[in-house]
Amino acid sequence: MRGWWQDLTDLVLPAECGGCGRPRTVLCPECRAALTGAVPSRVRPEPEPPGLPVVHAAAPYEDQVRAALLAHKERGALTLAGPLGAALAGAVRAGLGPGADADAASFQAPVLLVPVPSARRAVRARGHDPARRIALAAAAELRRTGRRARVLAVLRQRRAVADQSGLDSRQRLDNLAGALEVAPGGARLLAGGRPGRGVGDGMGGGTGGELDGGRIVLVDDLMTTGASLAEAARALRAVLPEKDGFYGRVTRRTTQEGARRATTAGVGRREAVREKRGANSAEGWVGAAVVAASPASFEINRN
Repeated sequence: MRGWWQDLTDLVLPAECGGCGRPRTVLCPECRAALTGAVPSRVRPEPEPPGLPVVHAAAPYEDQVRAALLAHKERGALTLAGPLGAALAGAVRAGLGPGADADAASFQAPVLLVPVPSARRAVRARGHDPARRIALAAAAELRRTGRRARVLAVLRQRRAVADQSGLDSRQRLDNLAGALEVAPGGARLLAGGRPGRGVGDGMGGGTGGELDGGRIVLVDDLMTTGASLAEAARALRAVLPEKDGFYGRVTRRTTQEGARRATTAGVGRREAVREKRGANSAEGWVGAAVVAASPASFEINRN
């Protein structure tokens, strides 16, 4: 009887902190501070893949943060989706700009969170899609603070890809090139159509109104080389070619093989060729936010 009660309790209460292993807590105060205590920052990998949108991250991928993300993704510690989603929401807010929270008009424009999908075999093996689950928690956190937010899981894999672990940045770009696409009907949702069940947040709820003029934010749990986010951005560009939103509209030369030959932007790294108009505009932009990124990618803020 005692063993049965212990098993039932473990289903309701977390067995240990996802960050440090402290018993009977989802995330202890110290690990929660490591995850959400710092101000989210802009991050950029080196080398930066062509077509990568501006990315903000909540915390460096190390120590307790790394342990919490792995516990959620690989060990099914689903109760961690709440604090991880809160961290992701902070990164989304950082990407919206310092004046966004004070601007009443910006609260009326919806934030559309588009999770980068995991491989189907990975979802089957884990029993859940980590990025989508965290995105749903982030959207709930944003709505709690008064901002219209919805998850649009419109991206899907169009072909199988190899396991990314063990691949360098170039190999990851080659592995993912052309691998993602927007599901049928997804372009209408992104551009301003009325959301519906099946492609949206999976709950049948949402804003209940038109999602016109919304800001699109690609979201994921982790950024390492940036290849996944760059490929996701390419897939969105393919169906929204006229949407000024990648901090300057990215031209067709940045797609697939053409993107890999993009010209040097004068800063010692290859970048996507961009039109200069609206290069730093927040109007209708598409950005990206992640819970964590490699510690080295935070160096952009120190130089």
